[in-house]
Formats: sequence, C-alpha cells, structure tokens
Amino acid sequence: MAQAPFEELVETFEFLDDWEDRYRTVIDLGKDMVPLAEGERVDTTKVLGCASQVWLVPQVEGQGPDAILTFRGESDAMIVQGLIAVLQCLYSGLPVREVAATDAQAELGRLGLTDHLSAQRSNGLRAMVERLQQIAAAAQA
Repeated sequence: MAQAPFEELVETFEFLDDWEDRYRTVIDLGKDMVPLAEGERVDTTKVLGCASQVWLVPQVEGQGPDAILTFRGESDAMIVQGLIAVLQCLYSGLPVREVAATDAQAELGRLGLTDHLSAQRSNGLRAMVERLQQIAAAAQA
C-alpha cells in the first residue's frame, strides 16, 4: 500500500467512470502546483527522455536510508505537469530506501495511467521515475 496522498488519488480514480474524467483530474492536479522559480529550470534539474520540458527539483532531508525525499517539479505540458503531481503523491515524503522499493509501474497501474498514455508520455513518465530513483539511491550512499 502506498502512502496516504496516493491512496486518496486511487480512491478518487475509482469513482471516475471514464478516462476523460481521470485525464481532467490529472490536469487539475498539475494546475494546483506552485511553479518553479526561473533559476530552478536549469539543465541540472531537467529530465532527459521526455518529449515535453520537465524539471524536477529534489530536496533530501537527513542522511542514509532514512533520509526523506521531497521534490517539486514543472513541465510545459499540462498532462505532464499533472503526472508530476501524481508522482509527488506517490514518492514525496518517503524515506529514500522506500523510493527504490516502490513499484511505480504497479502503483500507477492502479490509476489506469499505463493504459491511456501515449508511448511518448509513458517514456517520459518512466524517465521521471528513474530520475527520482537515482536521486534516492544517491542519497542513500
């Protein structure tokens, strides 16, 4: 079982009858995010492998496997901005050891995302997950 914000999102998706409603919910999640500062949208925070522009700004509090990962992000595409918000629900606030242990594909599958994203969006989502896992792995070292 994922952390509470993601479980709440799963419950919300269970009440939505069609993918269009779910799609709008993802977009709305992205609209609620605070934009990054201009200086945070730089090459070091940019996620490669996404068709859209994506930046993830991590913050790790503590040291070792119990350090807590939080992050903020932004994209120039509305659906991708929403996917960043979904990943925040899944990962933000977890100890870094749990980030690697979380099966993102299975968890996101509970939302039905993997069935309705284009190949490019799926690749971008996978790239964002890999970046977060890399950040978590480096924080554990």
